[in-house]
This record gives sequence, structure tokens and C-alpha cells, in this order.
Amino acid sequence: MPESIPADSVGLVKPSTIHIDIPLQLDCGKTLSSYDLVYETYGSLNEDGSNAVLICHALSGDHHAAGYHTMEDRKPGWWDTAIGPGKAIDTNHFYVVCLNNLGGCKGSTGPNTINPETGELFGPDFPILTVPDWVRSQAMLADRLDIEQWAAVIGGSLGGMQALQWSISLPERVRHAIVIAAAPKLSAQNIAFNEVARTAIKSDPDFHDGYYIKHNTLPRHGLGLARMLGHITYLSDEAMGEKFGRELRNGAIQYGYDVEFQIESYLRYQSTSFVERFDANTYLLMTKALDYFDPAQDFNHDLVATVDKIQAKSLIISFTSDWRFSPERSKEIVNAMLAAGKSVCYAEIEAHQGHDAFLMPIPRYLEIFGTYMQQIAAEGAK
Repeated sequence: MPESIPADSVGLVKPSTIHIDIPLQLDCGKTLSSYDLVYETYGSLNEDGSNAVLICHALSGDHHAAGYHTMEDRKPGWWDTAIGPGKAIDTNHFYVVCLNNLGGCKGSTGPNTINPETGELFGPDFPILTVPDWVRSQAMLADRLDIEQWAAVIGGSLGGMQALQWSISLPERVRHAIVIAAAPKLSAQNIAFNEVARTAIKSDPDFHDGYYIKHNTLPRHGLGLARMLGHITYLSDEAMGEKFGRELRNGAIQYGYDVEFQIESYLRYQSTSFVERFDANTYLLMTKALDYFDPAQDFNHDLVATVDKIQAKSLIISFTSDWRFSPERSKEIVNAMLAAGKSVCYAEIEAHQGHDAFLMPIPRYLEIFGTYMQQIAAEGAK
């Protein structure tokens, strides 16, 4: 916890909840008659509402992107390195909105909230969601906040896919799209990783077909394994080697099956801490949304045609050591935009941290990111 609030922090923040009673038709064919969205805002909305920025979170993210809820918080929001006064997303200039997506487990309507039709938790009966579903629900939030057009929609990983989908689905409502460490669709390998993670969860005896809360238990082992697998893919070999190498916890080989290497200890810690803050049914939903993301599917699998209606200017960022969503995947988006005659900038950042680099305070990354955001702010000041 901080002894005092840093000068470049958004400070103490409080989440808000908005109830939307307009039915949301989902891609799976089901309808949510009403739903809640939990969100946080940082900075102030200007008179004409032209300085609003939407932050879209990734698989395990939520609405708490920056600042602190209390002075007892162990750490700030998940993207505090980028959001705040004088930071890349400068809250002196922008009104920043970040929500917990539908299906999440931090207050928005999802598997661990009450189904109004039954009076019980949705659990596994919560409908499957897609990235376009999220965009439609986020647009409803924007309407309630009197935001007709976002100055920018920004996200990394799954969040970047949402930013791209925004510019495709609602082109007139986005001036800039910033897509970081993302891809136009998942590769077979990525879908395979997600399936192994889901299988780990569903194979846990405590999963109970998703009704684990009814049985007063949690699939801790399965969700922990899913997190361990995911975390391996978020880091590069170089990052793991630099941080842990083959260092032993006790300095000597124990000739057993308990934790011996520091990397094993780290993965166990990630597993244990994750199951205390995340929901297994939400994890299943989020990975399915990732798998299904493929905006070109509606355009005969032609990515150039897919981005043809985009009106936003775009910044695409990738990282050299990201093997989950490699630079080649970002270049697919860039090349399609160029072929369609769109305004797009591309930066490939030299970084050894792997996929998680988009969350890291890498100087060159934040410099490029911040400079682009300054240009957006300058546009709004004209």
C-alpha cells in the first residue's frame, strides 16, 4: 500500500454501477432483459464530450484500471502505469472510462450474479458472449454517460480485439482505435491453449458442471492449473530465464516431486492468488469469447473488406517477444488497413517481457503511446 498517493496517480477512486433495462440481443441467440455494468472513471468530461476514452480489459482484467480504492490497497489498478496525470493516457486531458465486461466477476452481470428469472445465481446458465456483444453493451454505457463518440478506444490483448471491433461495428463512434498486443483472430495454437485451460477447470471434481457455488465449493485446482498454463504463455522464455533461471528454492536438489525450482514456486503462487480473486465460469466465458473472435467471418474471411468501413485512425502496437500474439498477427491488421486505404500507425517494440509487455512500464512503448495520445489531445483542443 502507498504511504501517500503519488502525484501522477488518479488517486482514490470509487466504482459506479449502472443498470440498463434495454434488452441486449446476444450473438448466441439469447437475450439479457436487463443487466448491470460496473465501471470507473478518471479525469473530467469536457463540455462537448469529445475527450472520452474507453479502456477495454483483457481476459482477467476488470474495471479497476488505475488508482486505489483505499489506502490499504496492496497495489493500484491493473494499468496504472499508463493512466494518470502526465502519463500516456493523461487524465489532465482525457475522461477515461473502464468497465467490468458483461460476464465478468467483479460486479457486472455475470455467472456469479442473480438471474432475475430464477432468483438464483446464473452460474453456468449465463449465456455465451462474444466481443461484438461486449461492444454493444459498452455502447449502451456510452449512451448513459452522454458520450456520442470516443476520442479513443484502447485495449491490450483481448482488450485490443474489442478496440478493433468497436472501429468495425460502430465506425462513427470512434475517432481513434489503439490496438495493442492483439490479433485479427486466434490461431489454432491459441485455441488449443484455451481448451486445455477449460478442460482443467471442468475436470476438477469441485466444478460440479459449473454449479460449484450451490455445492459450497470452488474448483480451485482446475482454475489454478488454467492460470498456470495461461501465465506460461504470457511470459517469454527470456523473461522467465532472466527472472528465475534454474534457481532452486532451497539451494540444493531434493530428489522429490515437491516445488524445488523458483519458477515452480512462482507458478504455484500465481495459481493460488488467482483462484481467490477470479471466477471459474467467467474464465470459461472469457476464453470462449477469445476463440470466437473473428470479425472477418462476416466478410467472407476477407480482412481488407472487414476494415473497409473503419473511420477511425489507428495505432497498432506489438512486442518482439510476444509469442502468444506475435508481431506478425498485428501486421495482418496493419496490412489490411493499408490495403483498404485507412490511416494507421504501427510500432513494434523491442521487449523481452512477452505478451505481458503491454502492461509493463517500458520507456519506448510508453513514449510512443503517450505521443500518440498527445496528438489526440491536440486535435480536441483545436
